[in-house]
Amino acid sequence: MSNSPISRFLGDSPARVILKLLFLSFVVGVLMSALGLYPLDIFDGIVSFVRRLWNLGFEALGQLGGYFVLGAMVVIPVWVVLRLMSLGRRS
Repeated sequence: MSNSPISRFLGDSPARVILKLLFLSFVVGVLMSALGLYPLDIFDGIVSFVRRLWNLGFEALGQLGGYFVLGAMVVIPVWVVLRLMSLGRRS
């Protein structure tokens, strides 16, 4: 085995690494085909998961904003009335 930079990076000679990768690719391809897994399906699943997670996050923020508005509809008028009443007591 030579100590060329490519061999050191790959961990073996380029030809042996290519043969190993071809063999592993074939074995993994057969296993994935037997299990009914295809790369585009996996990618679509990941994209779909991220999209659902994103939508749930903004939906939760929308509900949170709704709670603030609902509470503000009660709290702000009560606060204004209390402030006006306290101004009458000071003078």
